[in-house]
Amino acid sequence: MAKQLFSIEFPVRCSPSILYEFLSTPAGLQEWFADKVDERDTVFSFSWNGSTEKAAVLEASENKFIRFHWINSPKEEYFEFAIEKTEVSSQTILVVKDFAEKKEIADQTRLWEFQVNDLFHRLGN
Repeated sequence: MAKQLFSIEFPVRCSPSILYEFLSTPAGLQEWFADKVDERDTVFSFSWNGSTEKAAVLEASENKFIRFHWINSPKEEYFEFAIEKTEVSSQTILVVKDFAEKKEIADQTRLWEFQVNDLFHRLGN
């Protein structure tokens, strides 16, 4: 069954530059996303409970977004962290984009909400 793209938006109270550090650096990602994170030549190694998954950076724009591709996933799939600003209130919004099978989107959304809540805790939100 083909996976489909979904996105979730999270309002966040911090500057895009601070948020981007937590989304794009091994030290920042290790604070909330994985137990251990290493990077070598734009390939990040994420470790959880002794197992490791690798993701390559496909594209990035400082303080705007970073897009990763899991090495073992189909080439059209990715996950992305984007930072947007609302026009009216200048609120910073974290947009998470990921792929999942239709019946798994709700579970994946809950997993991202859990992860992002950990990020917000680290950011003092």
